[in-house]
Amino acid sequence: MPVQKLIRQSPQVLAEVNGLKIVAGLNAVTGDEGAGKTQFLQQLCAANGDAFWLDLKLPDHNENKPVEIWQSVQIRFPLWNQILCDELSDALDLTQHRDKQLFMLSAGSRRKVGLVSLLASGAQMVCLDQPYVALDLASVQVLRDFLNDMSKDHVRAWTVADYEADFNLDWSNMIDLDRH
Repeated sequence: MPVQKLIRQSPQVLAEVNGLKIVAGLNAVTGDEGAGKTQFLQQLCAANGDAFWLDLKLPDHNENKPVEIWQSVQIRFPLWNQILCDELSDALDLTQHRDKQLFMLSAGSRRKVGLVSLLASGAQMVCLDQPYVALDLASVQVLRDFLNDMSKDHVRAWTVADYEADFNLDWSNMIDLDRH
């Protein structure tokens, strides 16, 4: 049975999957390879219409440009934040890549396109699956700063799945899929 640890006093529960609660603020979902982190995020999104998970490799979008990816997310999520998209695009050094097809981008830049899609989506629950993979240190810091700001969010849930919880983040809730 997975272990869940609530870090703060009585955060608002926004969703529950297999008895594990996702709260407003910043949620960590940790576990070893094969523990079910991605599956957990996908189940969370399937059970909640305003939850958003995205394969950050964007495997089916080789011919698309970042701006096209962002436009498709904007159509799906009416609370899309274009200003945030532009700010994150600049901060993550994507501005010069906006009009290139994804197959022309490095793995890190491609994943940044997916991250901007998630972070600017306006979804009630945003699910990030191993968000630091292939990112340069400056981009990791941009993401950490953003997530720490979102840890104070009392309305939306930000769920980060990875092998271990980043000790640089101010978690509202931690779910360990490995512990019995």
